[in-house]
Amino acid sequence: MKFFIDTANLAQIREAHSLGILDGVTTNPSLMAKEGVKGERNIFDHYKKICEIVDGDISAEVISTDFEGMIAEGKKLAAIHKNIVVKVPMIKDGVKAIKWFSDNNIKTNCTLVFSSGQAILAAKAGATYVSPFIGRLDDTGWDGLALIRELHQIYTIQNFNTQILAASIRHVNHIIACASAGAHVCTSPLDSILGLLKHPLTDAGLLKFIEDSKKMQEAVLA
Repeated sequence: MKFFIDTANLAQIREAHSLGILDGVTTNPSLMAKEGVKGERNIFDHYKKICEIVDGDISAEVISTDFEGMIAEGKKLAAIHKNIVVKVPMIKDGVKAIKWFSDNNIKTNCTLVFSSGQAILAAKAGATYVSPFIGRLDDTGWDGLALIRELHQIYTIQNFNTQILAASIRHVNHIIACASAGAHVCTSPLDSILGLLKHPLTDAGLLKFIEDSKKMQEAVLA
C-alpha cells in the first residue's frame, strides 16, 4: 500500500518524506487556505514546491463544478509538473471531465466518493485514483471500511485499473484496516503516519535495553 500525506504544509511534507516511506501528497482548497496560500500564482508556486520535495503523485484539486471550467483548470494544473494529478469531484460533469482527462493522458483523482456506485462510474471514466472518504462515512453511522472492502472486491472482479485511495483517515487503526481491506493507497495527516511508530512495549523495551547497556558499560569500567 502506498502512503500519501494529506496536507499542504511543507514542513509536514518534508518530515513525512524524511522517513523514506512517502509516495505522494493529496491536497484540497481547504488545506491550501489553512496554509494561507491564496491566488492562482501563489497556489501554483506552492504545488511546485511540493513537487520538488516528493517525487510521486501530487493531487491538486479543481474548484470549478462545470465541465468546461474543470477542463480549463485541470490543464493548467497538469502543466505545473509531470507528477500533478488533477483532483475532480464526484459529480456528473466531474465524471465527464475525468473521461476527457483520461483520453488526454492526464492523471485524475476522483474525490468525495461515498458509495460503490460512484466509484464504479469513476473507474469506468478512467480515473487514476478514487478517494472514498471513510472517516466522514463513519461520522454518519455508515462503515467506511466496509466500502473499501467492497470496492476492492468490485475492482478486482471487474479488472479496473483505478486505484483505491482511502481518504478522510482519522487515526492509526484506520490506516492498518485500510491496508487489510485492500486499499492501494492511504492518505492521512502526519500525526496518523507517525502514530504507526508508537507502541508502549517498544518504548518499554528500548528503555530496558538502554538501562542494561549502561550497566554493562559500568561493569567494564569498574
